[in-house]
Amino acid sequence: MKIELILKSIGGLCVILFLYSCQTNQASNLSDTEINEKTVQEPTSLSSKPTEKIETNETQEVAVLDFYLTPSRSEELVQETGRLLIDFLEKETSYTFRLKVPENYEEMLESFSSNEGDVALMNSSSYIKAHDLYGAQAKLRAVRYGRSSYFGQIVANADKGISSIKDLAGKSMVYTDTLSASGYLFPKNIIEKNEIELGNVAFAGTHDRVIKMVYKGIADAGATYYSEPATDGTIRDARSRLVEEYPDVESKVKILQVTDPIPNDPVVFAKHISKQMSFDISLAIIKFMETEVGKKAMNELYSIEGYVRCSDSDYNVLREVLQ
Repeated sequence: MKIELILKSIGGLCVILFLYSCQTNQASNLSDTEINEKTVQEPTSLSSKPTEKIETNETQEVAVLDFYLTPSRSEELVQETGRLLIDFLEKETSYTFRLKVPENYEEMLESFSSNEGDVALMNSSSYIKAHDLYGAQAKLRAVRYGRSSYFGQIVANADKGISSIKDLAGKSMVYTDTLSASGYLFPKNIIEKNEIELGNVAFAGTHDRVIKMVYKGIADAGATYYSEPATDGTIRDARSRLVEEYPDVESKVKILQVTDPIPNDPVVFAKHISKQMSFDISLAIIKFMETEVGKKAMNELYSIEGYVRCSDSDYNVLREVLQ
């Protein structure tokens, strides 16, 4: 009897070991695709991007939103000001953000093609492409000096003997970026309408660098953004950024011509961002601009004093220039 019980126990153990072996082999034979399908997290209901686990007061699964800032100023200044904005947005909303400062406008645009970009303070011409190619939507438009539109300008070194647009024939010209409305597209449109054949053409990347290159005579002329002077005559165009470094910049870099109005830079949301999420973030940005810290930071960074609601149709005038 004892021998029979022992044999039955051994047999049962063999069955358990055999079943365990089968399960182990089955797991090891799963394809990479099957394993990934079993382990991947479900995307958040607000955004199609995969979620990341963020430690908050209550550990939870939340989407990390990549927030891009226009690289029109020094990276150090953009990072510093951007951090203030991001910290405020995280306190005002239930979302977590990751600050991104691309090297150029093209890199920012590409982020929306691959769903890496979620929110961006984007220049106007980049937005046109982001919307037409990838379905991005503008929800807010910047206000500068009481206006929701601005201008481009063509400037020249005062010592180069250039007094009008016609004098630019054969002269060297420096633009900001090929996707800049004020620093390239609108000024270039003026050059083409006047049938002017320029000499060497270069791209400096930022408005500050354009002014600096023209000031130092590295380039004969350049193109940047323009805003009307204050009531006391204080300049507020791109030259104003270098007054502290070059006090005579206003007299040494003169304005040749101002472009037609350009709709101000928008706050842009990727196609996969929900209406609720874009509303929450837009409202938080408006609130940030109502604080003293927000006003000071955004004015120093982009000369922005506030935001107003907008729609895609506000940028149709720019589409006409791009076509």
